[in-house]
Amino acid sequence: MAQWLQGLSVGEWFEAGGSSFEIVGVDPETEIVLVQHFDGSLEEIEFDAWVELAAQPCAAPEDYSGALDLDREDFDLEAPPPSRDEALRQLDDHDDYV
Repeated sequence: MAQWLQGLSVGEWFEAGGSSFEIVGVDPETEIVLVQHFDGSLEEIEFDAWVELAAQPCAAPEDYSGALDLDREDFDLEAPPPSRDEALRQLDDHDDYV
């Protein structure tokens, strides 16, 4: 087994060409590294191409929204916060389910 291949583990993050991705599979039989990009897309990279890619280990992103395809509007961040009375009413409504 190639020395560089021993350094690949599922769950590790790498960066190449300004793009970060996670190793989600390594198949020595078919000589494929399966990666998942930040946006959720999957890619199979042949061992020869992996070596040429010269990917460097990097930290996992702190923001995992990339694969979820979320926008600020999805969180309703533009809406004003509820009034104190409205927030208390919502909490009271929740008490009915506990």
